[in-house]
Amino acid sequence: MSGFQVDDFIAGWVGGAASVIVGHPLDTVKTRLQAGHGYRNTLHCILTIYRNENATGFFKGMSFPLASIAVYNSVVFGIFSNVQRLITQYRCGQEKAVPTLSDVAFASMVTGLISVGIGCPVDLVKIRLQMQTAPTFQANVNLASGGASHKNILSSQTVYRGPIDCIRSVLRKEGIYGMYRGAGAMIFRDIPGYCLYFIPYSLLCYWFTPEDHSTPSALSVWLAGGISGAISWGTATPMDVVKSRLQSDGDCQNKYNGVKDCIIKSYHNEGMQVFFRGITVNAVRGFPMCAAMFLGYELSLKAIRSRQAEPDV
Repeated sequence: MSGFQVDDFIAGWVGGAASVIVGHPLDTVKTRLQAGHGYRNTLHCILTIYRNENATGFFKGMSFPLASIAVYNSVVFGIFSNVQRLITQYRCGQEKAVPTLSDVAFASMVTGLISVGIGCPVDLVKIRLQMQTAPTFQANVNLASGGASHKNILSSQTVYRGPIDCIRSVLRKEGIYGMYRGAGAMIFRDIPGYCLYFIPYSLLCYWFTPEDHSTPSALSVWLAGGISGAISWGTATPMDVVKSRLQSDGDCQNKYNGVKDCIIKSYHNEGMQVFFRGITVNAVRGFPMCAAMFLGYELSLKAIRSRQAEPDV
């Protein structure tokens, strides 16, 4: 049986970089809708960001994800592909066995669990940078009346100078635990999320591939990746909302004491609809982002393995 392979990690890095470039503007909109205040809907959020921060506002905090999420996706694809390959080989006893849906599901769950170790700090820094110029509600105490009246006003703050400053600030104020704020919500999001990511992708690639072809075309990969991304991100929205709120918390305020507390307070204050805030952006953003990710991954993997197959001159 073949062992651990590095090719998938390299191809995953390329796919991850492609997905960040394509998906970051809508990711900023999604984060502002889920964790910010003062936005009526998706269009209002987009117009507000553009009016207050110009086009650069949509790319706020992109430098860190471009470097780190590429590595994160490298780990995701590397773990998934190697775990799936090893499970399938162990089950069938042969090197090139076809994985079953249960193989794909198990590899997806393992990936969702392990990837949180890298993904949680990356997401936390990204969200803190995205949220720091978002409008927030603050209490304005009228001292002349003895603090009896409170008025909500919109304000905006710049807390971090960049990703490195953000990491230093979080570690100084909250310790290593602060970097993993929202990890529980991320586990609940990613374990089922990756199942609804890789399983539809595998099925769609199989359905889109003609019988006389052994591998899917670039168009099939693009479509399968985009559809599976829209499905996965759309269904992951409720826990994504909780994760975003937990990770943006602790910046200038501490409102939540964990996943359960965040769910209860969010539901009590804003109703059930709060858990579906940003679902349209998530689904719409999921298509081009994941289409670019899977296409970058598959094309890179094909190029790497074609080069390896070439005979030495």
